[in-house]
Amino acid sequence: MELFSSLTPVFVAIICVLIGIILKSNRKNSKKGKSETKNKSDSRRWVDDDLRDSTDDLHVEEEDADGDWQGLDENIAHVSFSAEHYSEGEMIKRSKEFYELLNKRRSVRFISDEPVPREIINNVIKAAGTSPSGAHTEPWTFVVVQDPEVKHRIREIIEEEEEINYKKRMGDRWVNDLKRLRTNWIKEYLDTAPYLILIFKQVYGMLPNGQKKIHYYNEISVSIACGILLAALQISFSVVHITWGCRGEEQAYVLFNSQCSFNCFVLKMNLFLMSLKL
Repeated sequence: MELFSSLTPVFVAIICVLIGIILKSNRKNSKKGKSETKNKSDSRRWVDDDLRDSTDDLHVEEEDADGDWQGLDENIAHVSFSAEHYSEGEMIKRSKEFYELLNKRRSVRFISDEPVPREIINNVIKAAGTSPSGAHTEPWTFVVVQDPEVKHRIREIIEEEEEINYKKRMGDRWVNDLKRLRTNWIKEYLDTAPYLILIFKQVYGMLPNGQKKIHYYNEISVSIACGILLAALQISFSVVHITWGCRGEEQAYVLFNSQCSFNCFVLKMNLFLMSLKL
């Protein structure tokens, strides 16, 4: 008993040390778990980084807003809508005809200089403008280029960036994958095509009070509008067009600030070009 009594303080000290170690370890694991959860949540916010747009970058500014919902009238009246109904046979017929028409679309690298009626271009852009968009912000700007000098300047911008793609930026695998298509960075058809349609995404707009109007899911919304534009072109006439995303936004800003009336500073470009021929 005397031995046990003399060792009691030692046992108590050892137990206290063990308890302290366990608590400290649990605290570290808790912090690590929270950090991992946060990082995992952040990394999983978008399933695919290719789908990211600039909406997240504007959320902080949104939190600092004065409480007005983007300066819009929340009591705006909704318009009643009644859809036209078709019979089952008619729906099958229409869907088949639509598919067969779109299935005739081709992408080529040889473009005719045959004129295209400007009214067609205006109408297909109007059709693209009917596309759905995040919070109905319609975050797109379509620029139609016909002037030969401007088209050539666009070609220079594209070719400069494309050459970097082929030689440095994209890597050997990308270049090898394109060999069967026999493509390169020379885009002479940008001079030949009667029109170029450039599609810009608007990262944000400007409200009358000077604050930014957030354009939610701007890149996804613009991509949907581009899909409708392609379909409208194919339906309007037997068209061959080629599309691609490109870099060179800084040069385009300078070019179109001198050529167009819209404010390029509100546009973050995922430039999407379309060459047209009949």
